[in-house]
Amino acid sequence: MECLDREVITKALERRRHVVKVIGGGAELEKSESGKLLLRIWITAKVDGVRCDYEITYGRYGRKDAAIGFAVARADAPGGREGEAERLSALIKALTGREPRIRRMKDGTIVIECYGGHLEGLMRFAELAGVIARWLEETSR
Repeated sequence: MECLDREVITKALERRRHVVKVIGGGAELEKSESGKLLLRIWITAKVDGVRCDYEITYGRYGRKDAAIGFAVARADAPGGREGEAERLSALIKALTGREPRIRRMKDGTIVIECYGGHLEGLMRFAELAGVIARWLEETSR
């Protein structure tokens, strides 16, 4: 992925300004254990000076077969799960222009959800566009 430098303000957990620098990324298709075709997107970025590898996995869910992507905030990251969720939210907003939904589970896990609009935003990048288009074509009804 092209090197991208942006400054974004997120509302996700705290209203803060973040400096985002994308270093690289890619996407691939893979089959789940149940046979579903999944789209796995990985991005290496430096957000607020912390370099990390982020992974978002898209699948088709629900009666309407909606494209939904999930990422889980890791506890071993600097700042814990809260810090990781904040940085990932800032990265997604910088790449797509839209903030993801953040869900806190009862067990303490933080799940970041992305939708079709985020996928359209990610298609602007040449490295991801071909794989995303192929996944959308193969999984559409």
